Amino acid sequence: MSPQLTSSAFHDGGEIPARYTCEGQDISPPLTWSDAPANTRSFVLIVDDPDAPDPQAPRMVWVHWVLYNLPPNTTGLPEAVKQLPSGAVAGITDFQRTNYGGPCPPIGRHRYFFKLYALDIVLADKGHATKAQVELAMAGHVLTQAQLMGTYQKRR
Repeated sequence: MSPQLTSSAFHDGGEIPARYTCEGQDISPPLTWSDAPANTRSFVLIVDDPDAPDPQAPRMVWVHWVLYNLPPNTTGLPEAVKQLPSGAVAGITDFQRTNYGGPCPPIGRHRYFFKLYALDIVLADKGHATKAQVELAMAGHVLTQAQLMGTYQKRR
């Protein structure tokens, strides 16, 4: 059974509502997941944009959110999450902060990947890690993963 990652705010492949972007309230969308393996010890959630800065000529992957050590009994995060589940750690984004940073593409329509990983370990907490540090630490420990992709293009 594969895990499912969904949002009540947008469907997979659909447009992310402006309220979750720099043109709106820049709050995190509600997320729900299910069907994790029984031996899951923690979850990692990474949100990134592989189309930066221009989808016609991408040069980098921009990291919008990094959460790790989400407890195994966690089944989602509410909209505009302010309090993470006990033990969860927020990593550093490319905005140089630890909270969610919504879509704010400089040009064109970008894709935003919400990636959830079920791990067979709890990662060592060495402070606010970057996406690269989290990915290195979780290598070889991913039981399964789920993905939700949304798109966004600025209106202004």
